[in-house]
Amino acid sequence: MLVKNWMSKKVVIIDENDSMQDAVNLIKQHKINMLPVMKKGKLTGIVTDRDLKKASASDATTLDVHELLYLISKIKIKDIMSKNPITVPFDFTIEETASMLLENNISGAPVVDKDKQLVGVITQADIFKVIISLTGIAKKGVHFGFKVKDLPGSIKEVADIIRNYGGRMASILTSYERVPQGYRNVYIRAYGIDRSKFKNLLSDLKKIADLLYYVDHTENKREIF
Repeated sequence: MLVKNWMSKKVVIIDENDSMQDAVNLIKQHKINMLPVMKKGKLTGIVTDRDLKKASASDATTLDVHELLYLISKIKIKDIMSKNPITVPFDFTIEETASMLLENNISGAPVVDKDKQLVGVITQADIFKVIISLTGIAKKGVHFGFKVKDLPGSIKEVADIIRNYGGRMASILTSYERVPQGYRNVYIRAYGIDRSKFKNLLSDLKKIADLLYYVDHTENKREIF
């Protein structure tokens, strides 16, 4: 899944010669926390709501409201922005992007094309949307967690049992994190399961895999084994 398919393409920008007040107004109006800063059509920096708060915090306790409003109307964006911002290539995968944001402790970044032109913005909220899409939670149903042997066909064996009970797969995810060598964790979300035979389903699953837990979003039930 590529950034270009999940980024926000309608980017709210600000010129580096605009005022701090302009930035405050844009962030409030559009309910965002980051503005790419432009100069003659080129990306030169980024300003966040954190930058705005930091820039005014030192004077906020000594100025009255009118003085503070005057101050932020005179401060230029270029004086408070972060220069040379971290950017994300539009053809990065979502996981590459999430790793970059986490590594740099930032909540979002401008997205650029091959010519380094601004084409969008990607934020943590956009990545959350990807996670929701990947996991299929919109389908509700039942989310199962398994530990299975890392052998060909081990996932199919589990999935086939769920299908035998009417289950339709919304998502299947796997991971080798935090499992012994020779095993993997498998996470399956299925809907349409025959509820009258749910206990039998659990029993059959336990015969072929280590069932870690299930969360039933339709019936609002969950159990950890």
